[in-house]
Amino acid sequence: MKRLFKWLTTNEPGIVFEDSVVGRLKKDVWEASDAKIEEILRDYDVPSPPELGLANTYIQTTNRTRAIEKRRENDIVFIPIGCTENHGLHANSGLDTFMCTGIVEALRRYTAKQGRECNIAFPPLNYGGHPHHHVGMPGTVIMPEEVVKETLIYTMLGLWNDGYRKILLINNHGHLWMLEGAIQEFCKRFQLPGIFRVIDWHRAVREFFVPVERRDSFDTTFIHADEIETSMALLLFPDMLDMGKAQESWGIPLLPDGHMDVSVDAYRRPCKWSEGQGHSAIELKGTPEGVVGNPKLASAEKAKRPMAAILKYLTLLHDEILQAFPSGKTPPAEYVTLRSDEELSPYLKEPLSEGWKTVYALPRIGAFEKL
Repeated sequence: MKRLFKWLTTNEPGIVFEDSVVGRLKKDVWEASDAKIEEILRDYDVPSPPELGLANTYIQTTNRTRAIEKRRENDIVFIPIGCTENHGLHANSGLDTFMCTGIVEALRRYTAKQGRECNIAFPPLNYGGHPHHHVGMPGTVIMPEEVVKETLIYTMLGLWNDGYRKILLINNHGHLWMLEGAIQEFCKRFQLPGIFRVIDWHRAVREFFVPVERRDSFDTTFIHADEIETSMALLLFPDMLDMGKAQESWGIPLLPDGHMDVSVDAYRRPCKWSEGQGHSAIELKGTPEGVVGNPKLASAEKAKRPMAAILKYLTLLHDEILQAFPSGKTPPAEYVTLRSDEELSPYLKEPLSEGWKTVYALPRIGAFEKL
């Protein structure tokens, strides 16, 4: 009988990795020496100050001539997805945004050194959608789900029209189902070829948030404004925090433990936290501190290994996408849409080149054409 899976084990019984390129990469980081982790972070210039206002980092801070030149070499664009959310008295409400921008900025720095610089778009969601249990919390600004989805759909459309045909959303916030929904609706509505993904960065390297017997291990797993989020913030943007104001808070469960998982599905429980409501008190009543966990345990040192893991993983994903589909190339339209390659040919040309057509003139087709 053929064995379908092969697992790479570690010295921790609960930590295994798939025997694949991705699994082997994560295992290498898991087992790397402290010196190797420091070397990886130096390669990505982590930590570095936030770059949202720095010239030639984001598409929006780069002159048009240079942006076009970059896109011709690499049409992958990373979109950090943020929110405005109470993260406790010790942290900033833009923590999720700066977490994701810090990660993609590091990725841009590294790929630039390698001669294949990726692109970054400004965060289109500085407020974001939220689950029901965030409703009413001061410091948290909640956009309706349809606003979130439509914002992302038309952000993707505009970027696709400008030649960015591989669009990767990097998320840190609890509105994943909205981002997934936006991608699915974008594809159904416009029927355009490309690579479109959302990556919950913390789930992508979830193994690194499981407490183990190791010097740099976290003591608790990933929840919200906790030891882990605070540690990542201390590594990436420490000046925005005031650790003297950190408070511990754990909420009020309303059902027995063991059913609903936490933010990175660390316990492999039957249900994701986002699959329902009512199993614990809403934030305003259960954790008015804006914290679920103990940020007092945080340190920048604890964040280094998971940061190295997500950067190495995103680099691998970036490189494999670009190798499979070099800049200007997409998956065959006839494989991934209901359109033909011939129909899409003028829309896939270099923007403003001879024979190019803007995607805003593309006729809609199918059941979703009138949306």
